[in-house]
Amino acid sequence: MEATHQRFTSILEWALAVGFIAALLVVGSLAVREFRTVSALPAVSAAGSSNAPAAVPASATSVGVPPRAISIPMLLLSDGNEVRVGETISAIVARLGQHAIVGKQAIERAVHGQRVTRFYDHAGTNFVLVFEPFEANAEPRVAAIYLQ
Repeated sequence: MEATHQRFTSILEWALAVGFIAALLVVGSLAVREFRTVSALPAVSAAGSSNAPAAVPASATSVGVPPRAISIPMLLLSDGNEVRVGETISAIVARLGQHAIVGKQAIERAVHGQRVTRFYDHAGTNFVLVFEPFEANAEPRVAAIYLQ
């Protein structure tokens, strides 16, 4: 009887050890899978920027924006100029000049006026600026910047 009890106890100990090791492998596998999975980055909001007013973001389907363009909150150009979301259209024209505008601009209806999409080539960088008034009867401001 004692021999049977020892065998049963030994088998039970081995079964518990195998179960523990199997559970440890499952948990480890799940942890490794979670670390290897890439999650999407959250959208960048320019409304929190200190020099940009609280803005209505440009529509994701602005006319003329290439499908693979990347939206950014600020653009640093190689000649030292920069473009930020929230800047007025007159400031951009004064800084970059009319000669930087290439192609035709697209105009569409927006909440507070017209949304203007312009294509630029300045200092060897191709980009798209979407201008939109953020409030009624206001000067259009940069609502979105896209790199091509």
